[in-house]
Amino acid sequence: MKKLIKMTLIVALLPLILLGCNQSSTSSIKLAEVTRSLFYAPQYVALEKGYFEEEGLDVELQTTWGGDKTMTALLSDGADIALVGSETSIYVYAQNSKDPVINFAQLTQTDGTFLVAKEPKPDFVWEDLKGSTFLGQRKGGMPQMVGEFVLKNHGIDPKNDLDLQQNIDFANIPGAFVSGDAEYVQLFEPTASTFEKEGNGHIVASFGEESGNVPYTVFMTKQSYLDENEEEVQKFTRAVYKAQQWVEENSAEEIASVIQPYFEDTELDLLASSIERYKGQQSFATNPILDKEEWDNLKAIMEEAGELPADIPYEDLVNTTIAEEIIND
Repeated sequence: MKKLIKMTLIVALLPLILLGCNQSSTSSIKLAEVTRSLFYAPQYVALEKGYFEEEGLDVELQTTWGGDKTMTALLSDGADIALVGSETSIYVYAQNSKDPVINFAQLTQTDGTFLVAKEPKPDFVWEDLKGSTFLGQRKGGMPQMVGEFVLKNHGIDPKNDLDLQQNIDFANIPGAFVSGDAEYVQLFEPTASTFEKEGNGHIVASFGEESGNVPYTVFMTKQSYLDENEEEVQKFTRAVYKAQQWVEENSAEEIASVIQPYFEDTELDLLASSIERYKGQQSFATNPILDKEEWDNLKAIMEEAGELPADIPYEDLVNTTIAEEIIND
C-alpha cells in the first residue's frame, strides 16, 4: 500500500519536476538592437518562430536607438549581446579597453539605407546632389560613413559640395526631413517606402548596392561574457543561423507575415515590398560568418571618412569559430 501511495505521489509530482528542470535549463539573454528596422528581419524571424526558445534561450529585446547608446548598454551590462555596426567595436578597442567587444555573428552584409529625395527625380544622377541640403546621419556611424564613401566614389565631396546637416538624433531624422528644408536624406526601410507611399519622399538610389559587402550590423558581446557564457552564445548563433536560412528560402510575403508584430503601424504589402528590396540587393547575410574581406572593406570606409582610430587586426575583434562550427555541424 505504501509503495502504491509513493508511486502515485511521484506521478503527480512528475510534471512539476519536469517544469523545474526545463526552467533551470533556460538562459536569459538581454539583447539590444541599435534601431528597429526591417533590415534586421532574420532577428525577428528567430524571435517569432521560436528558434531562440528551441535552444533554451529567453531573449529579451530592447531597442536602444543609436550606436553610441547601444554600446553604452553593452559595456554597462545593460545588455548581454548587442546588434550594432562593427565600427563600434573598433572604437571601444582603440580606447584600450581591457574587455574588448567581439563580433561573433553577422546579420547584414550591406548598407541598409536608401537615398530619398523630397521631390521626384525620375532622371536622378548623383551629380544632382551637388549644392543640395543633405540631412546626414551621426558622425562616425555606419550610415554616415558609407554614405560619404559612396558620394566620394561619385565625385562628390560631402563637406564642400553639400550643405550637410548632422545635428539631428538618429530616431528623429525622418521627422526632421518631413518638416525641414533638407532636399535629401538616408533612410532605412520601411521608412523610405512609407515616405514614398505618403508622398513625403522619393527613393532615388540605394547605398547598399553602391558600397559593396561590409559587416554593417553584427551581433557582438564583451570578451568576458563570451568566456563565461560560450554555450549560450553558441545557442544564440545557432538560432540566428536557422533564421538566416529560413529568410533565404522563403518569400518576402511570408517573411513579412511572420515579423509584422514588430511593425504594427506598417501595412503588410509595404513590409513585403521593403523586404524584397533588401533581398534583391542581398543585404541579409545567409550565414553568421564575418569574413576578413568584409572587415577590410569596413576599415577602408572608416579610413576614407577619417574615423579609423587604429588599424585593428581582424583576428583581434572577430570570432568566427562558433559560427563555423554551427554551419559545419
